[in-house]
Amino acid sequence: MTKRKSVLSLTLVTVMIVSLFSSAIASAASNEQVQPTVTAAPSNIQSYVSAMEPGWNLGNSLDAIGADETAWGNPRITKELIQNIANQGYKSIRIPVTWQAHIGGAPNYTIDAAYMNRVQEVVNWALDANLYVMINIHHDSWQWISYMENDRTNVLARYNAAWTQIANKFKNSSNKLMFESVNEPRFTEGGTTDPATSYRLLDELNTSFHNIVRTSGGNNATRPLVLPTLHTASNQADLDALSQTISKLNDPNIIATVHYYGFWPFSVNIAGVTKYNAEVQKDITDTFDRVYNAFVAKGIPVIVGEYGLLGFDQHTGVIQQGEKLKFFEFIGQYLRQKQMTTMLWDNGQHFGRTSFTWSDQDLYNTMKASWTGRSATAESDQVYLKKGAAVQDKTVKLNLNGNTFNSLVHGNTTLVKGTDYTISGDVLTLKSSLLTRLTSSGNLGVNAKLTAKFNKGANWHFNLIKYDTPKLNSTTGTTSSFAIPTTFNGNQLATMEATYVNGGNAGPQNWTSFKEFSYTFSPNYNSNVIELKQNFFNETNDGQVILKFHFWSGDIITYKITKNGNSVVGTAS
Repeated sequence: MTKRKSVLSLTLVTVMIVSLFSSAIASAASNEQVQPTVTAAPSNIQSYVSAMEPGWNLGNSLDAIGADETAWGNPRITKELIQNIANQGYKSIRIPVTWQAHIGGAPNYTIDAAYMNRVQEVVNWALDANLYVMINIHHDSWQWISYMENDRTNVLARYNAAWTQIANKFKNSSNKLMFESVNEPRFTEGGTTDPATSYRLLDELNTSFHNIVRTSGGNNATRPLVLPTLHTASNQADLDALSQTISKLNDPNIIATVHYYGFWPFSVNIAGVTKYNAEVQKDITDTFDRVYNAFVAKGIPVIVGEYGLLGFDQHTGVIQQGEKLKFFEFIGQYLRQKQMTTMLWDNGQHFGRTSFTWSDQDLYNTMKASWTGRSATAESDQVYLKKGAAVQDKTVKLNLNGNTFNSLVHGNTTLVKGTDYTISGDVLTLKSSLLTRLTSSGNLGVNAKLTAKFNKGANWHFNLIKYDTPKLNSTTGTTSSFAIPTTFNGNQLATMEATYVNGGNAGPQNWTSFKEFSYTFSPNYNSNVIELKQNFFNETNDGQVILKFHFWSGDIITYKITKNGNSVVGTAS
């Protein structure tokens, strides 16, 4: 499937890299109790936005670039899909729409009637399911709107024509339908680098959009309108620029929107940030404290129109399961406290478009619990036991998050406190007798799963893993096809470092020795290999490179590769 977030702008990535080096480590631990925000009585539009929580994105469908909504690998949208999303507890749906392939030429820029009718059909299904609905102009933002500075007359004419037709088509729709002016606006494809120019261009688009909709008749006179920051980013200057536009429009039915994909190194698993730590959490709180102060505190509601983790565009295993759950647990409840509505980005990797089931039920359970409260988590969901070593008690620190531990379960059996485990405050101790019994098969890998249950929130699972030191074998290959034969021995790979023998970091993003998971390397546990991707070799010089593979058990295995043109030789330590 085409990866929708791969178009993240260089500007935004640069900001994220800068933040990596400049952000301070939070003094609070990841289980710190966040104090509720004291707010005044909500306005009508704030009540509207609050009623939208939680929300879901129908990604990589009508926003796909190509002949139709199946161009990026998803099936055609069905009424059953929309109803099933509503059945999961979602109250709103964002339906991203890319219009570029369906807009005629100048001067009328007529939108294809069949495509417009298809968008209306999907919108009506969502309204019939009693969902709040958001539609927008989506990937057009970088396909042609981004060239606005040097092609202002044509871009603005096309943009205005599109919104004139969309507004007219939906002017009699329920006010549960809202319009978003443009997705992730940017002007970099057109060569714009000056922030002030970008803010001016976006203000012009948002103002023109507002005028078109408000004067188009019907329910559009009061329809909620959603305006983004530049890049839908949350830097203070971006927030301030949008705040000025909203203040100028002086309209009580305007909503601000930003997007959030987490602290970037954690979000894509790079620079060794494999865990949900205090820095990752501080990025959440700093970001949304800024957004709250810029908008919500001033009576302007906020929709986080997309949120998730960027690594999911590769696959959802880029971020380790327990660390992923801690991220979603915290952000969900924190944004609820900040009175912001969240809309999960889902391009098909979360909720099955035809199966109507979750690919990760634990993730959904954690998100769902965050809509009303908090869930307890733990420092890890992995308990590693070395093959051949004497089995000893294992202690795990819980992050109770205000909840109370109730029980520990294996399968259908409730384990016995004092015999199988002990609990003292937030420290859970798994007794050696329990661990020995549950790993007696001697098989490497996950031997058992324990479920910790609490008085509220989602359950937390512990995987008991018997492991041995992984073994990597020598091999040869090419830069387009290189895979290291690996006996994982029950272990799982956390990250990889790459440095030249003579010094310096190898591979792309060489400001760090730790490479981006799945983009440059990827374990394949079924095929028993670690693949090095073409992306890695594209930015690696000829010569010898030392690789260090870090495993979740704590093992670090060193491996040497020698690159000579397209040829690669791998040598085990």
